[in-house]
Amino acid sequence: MPTAQGTIQRLFGALTQAGRVLTGRQIAGRGLTVFPDDVFLVSYPRSGNTWTRFLLGNLIYQDAAVTFSNIESRIPEIYFNRDRFLRQLPRPRMLKSHESFQPHYPRVIYIVRDPRDVAVSFYHHNVKARNIPDDYPIASFVPRFIAGEFDRKFGSWRDNVLSWTVLRKDDPWFLMLRYEDLKRDTANVLVNVVAFLDRCSFREIDSSPQALRRAIELSSPERMRALEKQEAGSWVLTKGTRSEKPFVRSATSGGWKSQLSPESVAAIESAWGPLMQTFGYELVSEQNRPLAPAVHDQGVRS
Repeated sequence: MPTAQGTIQRLFGALTQAGRVLTGRQIAGRGLTVFPDDVFLVSYPRSGNTWTRFLLGNLIYQDAAVTFSNIESRIPEIYFNRDRFLRQLPRPRMLKSHESFQPHYPRVIYIVRDPRDVAVSFYHHNVKARNIPDDYPIASFVPRFIAGEFDRKFGSWRDNVLSWTVLRKDDPWFLMLRYEDLKRDTANVLVNVVAFLDRCSFREIDSSPQALRRAIELSSPERMRALEKQEAGSWVLTKGTRSEKPFVRSATSGGWKSQLSPESVAAIESAWGPLMQTFGYELVSEQNRPLAPAVHDQGVRS
């Protein structure tokens, strides 16, 4: 039976929440106001979403280069910005999200990354955020990563990826990108993204070779790391975290090969091997397992 104190606390919480909404102080998050012309850039955490935001931001907004100081007004993240602020942005909007499947997201670009690299990046991110100490073994981190213990609201890598790629696979307003393809052939993948945005009637985007080259150069890991050093103290995702640990790390593919033990690799592949193969990720600890057909083209699923 609920206590009087518990009832009062719940009532107070509800009133506080209502006050935030009425005064425009409510962080968007899952309560975001969604417009029918929105495009969402979605991924599991540490899958290359920030780099992709820079690439697309520098391609879409060619009046001035994207920085950590202005990214939240160009392709903002829904978890750190007030809904009132986001509602006032020019439409159509592109918004960053890490949510599992959301049926009310009208148009979605979803980024998939090799979970072995995601594990490494997520480990270093949690060290930077002081969620785990420097000497915490990555071998101990991996089982917790597989279980989805970090950022539980987004599920595990498997849960997040499956929720989008299964439920939206036949949706013409869904585009799946592999991080590895974006790294290997950035210009051509961006051309496909622009074609998708054009079909969405997003806005006119110059995708000439010159514009593509400019966007890629302005979004290089080297430039992003230099910007991070200058602006980390004011950007919401790095403010208050360890300044000696970079948010933008090597931004490579396959770094797991030198950072994960064979046991950690085997654990990830044992948990998600068939799904990894579906996206074209080769298993190294189960060489005799038959490969499923790869589906990592950059075309719109239809």
